Amino acid sequence: MSAGIDALKEALPTGAWTQDPDLIDPHLREWRDKYFGKTPILVTPRTTEEVATAVKICAAHKLPIMPQGGNTGLVGGNTPQDEVLISLKKMTAIRDLNTTANAMTVEAGATLQSVLDAADEANRKFPLTLSSQGSCTVGGVLSTNAGGNHVLKYGTTKELVFGVEAVLADGSIFNGLTSLRKDNTGYDLSRLFLGAEGTLGIITAASLKLFPKPGYVQRALIGLESAAMAVSLLEAFRAGGKLAMFEVMPEIGYRAVVDNFDGIRDPFANSHPWYLLCDWEVETEEEGQSIAENVIGKAFENNQVRDAIIALNETQAADILSIREHMSAGQKFLGGSVKHDITVPIDQIATFFKRADAAMQNVVPGCRPVGFGHFGDGNIHYNIAQPEGSDREAFLKNWDALSQPVFDIVDTLGGSISAEHGIGIMKREDLAERASPVKMKLLRAIKSALDPDRIMNPRVMV
Repeated sequence: MSAGIDALKEALPTGAWTQDPDLIDPHLREWRDKYFGKTPILVTPRTTEEVATAVKICAAHKLPIMPQGGNTGLVGGNTPQDEVLISLKKMTAIRDLNTTANAMTVEAGATLQSVLDAADEANRKFPLTLSSQGSCTVGGVLSTNAGGNHVLKYGTTKELVFGVEAVLADGSIFNGLTSLRKDNTGYDLSRLFLGAEGTLGIITAASLKLFPKPGYVQRALIGLESAAMAVSLLEAFRAGGKLAMFEVMPEIGYRAVVDNFDGIRDPFANSHPWYLLCDWEVETEEEGQSIAENVIGKAFENNQVRDAIIALNETQAADILSIREHMSAGQKFLGGSVKHDITVPIDQIATFFKRADAAMQNVVPGCRPVGFGHFGDGNIHYNIAQPEGSDREAFLKNWDALSQPVFDIVDTLGGSISAEHGIGIMKREDLAERASPVKMKLLRAIKSALDPDRIMNPRVMV
């Protein structure tokens, strides 16, 4: 390994690598303190060619590589354990923005927020929004096929990408950057890298799809009796194709936010067991108000809602959204939390909660399920908070014991054990055990074909 590290230091320009522990340390800690890592060297290239140079040297010396974006991953796929750590944080350029083609080409280290801002300045919309958008990067969200709040209308990240540029395991550069909406010349190679978590190559840039910016976004927050009631509203709310967001939160998570964060207040006079946050993208404020008043009014008539607030201005809309955006951070006030990112068919959401909540109590009596998320596409962040007054570390030792029943229920309902966070190392063994033998055979064959020496993120996924 030392010869390979020396070769990297000699070949890369000053400032493109470091072994300073203080500079490396922030890259070795997962934000929720579940994973801690180590690396012999941090490589911070500024160009695709520098990435290629680093990978070629690693390939020659068979040094394992872990690529890293904003270090906001949740499944251990971005925390190195002796791999060469290649951070794309210095590759932040927006190379091109074409409003005629509705396309934007950006480098992998650009934050999602910078992409959203650039699109907005061009009077366009890039519809991927995440609570970590200020720090997560394009390369990271593409590598994990992140979902976010607008999958209901626009689809996952895979559906928002024309193509990618990536450095392969031998250091060669694949250029799939394009704005073509029709290209039938063989396999769609760019899509191999989307959701691959850096196991096939390092995404260095991407061509992203832009959309017309809606004239007005109508937001509403609704108090509900149950998760099942939220699902019962979906069909009426999405009629006409205007519904862009359909997020559901339980009272325990909602209160963890509004009771603990300065500047965030509960807009309701009374608490409710569940809360629904939704957006309609329309052309005018009048149209938005009309849709919200009509569908929510009918829901009141049918006894499907307990209370509702229709945002009347941008400030009120932002205040409502901030509750959902703080949902993950708010759970730290509940103590230790075992987290799941799963998806089930939408019509099975209520069944999932009934079975999973009971199963959790069987494993750890008194634990507190906090299931929230993107009900419009079936994605639930089903987290389990420790019982009140219990020991945090003792509770977290139940991670596997709590996870396996959840995954079993997801399997029986025809769902997925990973919706938008990826597999990483956390779910690697679960994938191997639960996926079909044919699927695992194909995954391993693709990995072997593109990375025969297994140097690209070798501990992740397969």
